[in-house]
Amino acid sequence: MAIPPDDLSRKLTVARPDLDDGLPHIGLVGDTYTILVSGDDTAGKYTLIDMHVPPGGGPPVHRHDFEEMFTVLEGTVEVTFRDETIVANAGETINVPANAPHGFANVGGDASRLLCLCAPAGQDEFFALVGQPVARRTEAAAPLHGEAQQRFLARAKELAPRYRTELLPPPGDPAP
Repeated sequence: MAIPPDDLSRKLTVARPDLDDGLPHIGLVGDTYTILVSGDDTAGKYTLIDMHVPPGGGPPVHRHDFEEMFTVLEGTVEVTFRDETIVANAGETINVPANAPHGFANVGGDASRLLCLCAPAGQDEFFALVGQPVARRTEAAAPLHGEAQQRFLARAKELAPRYRTELLPPPGDPAP
């Protein structure tokens, strides 16, 4: 089988998250996610996200029908995968198979930084639609309270199926 010819319409992508003001920095669930490489950059094949997770931060348990891989660059995160919990430290990589319930939390005293690869792409679009834009990679969005929090949750629940994601109830809570 021959390798296809070079697609000259595709361009080289270089991401400089601490220098490039043009990268989208998205505040979501108390974390800040910077889209380094979007699905638009990769013809939908994958997205690469730089995650700044403050102490106690991290997404609740969820699942989706695409592969997701995390490399912990700084700090420590506690990863819940199905009914198992492990701790991942800087330098470690975790692959979450499609459809498996999972979540993570920063259990350290300092911010954690993770690189997250999702294949195929789409998670970048979901984050952009439900999160709040912020100016820098390490800046948190303003906390949501009351009606604003309810609007966020409603929007996330509405859009999740379109982006092949299911938001799960916390462990011990009855299913909706």
